[in-house]
Amino acid sequence: MILPVFKLGTLALKTLCKPIGNRIKKEAGKHPRFRQSIINIAQANHRFTTTVQRRIYGHATDVAIRPLNEEKAVQAAADLLGEFFVFTVAGVALVFEVQRSSRSEARKEEMRKQELEAMRQRDEELAREVEQLKHRMSEIEQLAKERGLSSVFHFRHLKVVDNKTKDAQSS
Repeated sequence: MILPVFKLGTLALKTLCKPIGNRIKKEAGKHPRFRQSIINIAQANHRFTTTVQRRIYGHATDVAIRPLNEEKAVQAAADLLGEFFVFTVAGVALVFEVQRSSRSEARKEEMRKQELEAMRQRDEELAREVEQLKHRMSEIEQLAKERGLSSVFHFRHLKVVDNKTKDAQSS
């Protein structure tokens, strides 16, 4: 019951992240200090991606890279920030799901270990019972050899009589 509700909640959270990311994009350019920070981030990202693209395509990498104009930098940084937010939320949801799944597997593994332990104990008990039965059988066989087959059927009676005679002889 909880798993479908959890998965539905995760999906709703991911869906709600996109409008929140868009809102972050809109608000990013309005605050002066934050605006300058994201412009610096956008310029650094622009230099990095341009350098990587030049290396991939085999162009010269020592050429100066022109910076983005302020509005393009704000837009690029806002897009980057919004996407970062969406991917962060999706990543956190994924990590949470993996941890939940691993806890579930750990519980299942613990149950399997307990079942195996119970089976092992039952097996040991049965082995002890078989040993006891073998021992009793050997006693009965020994008694049958010593006294004959008719005494086997009166085994308890004879054992009680034997004990009484032994007690009388020792007194």
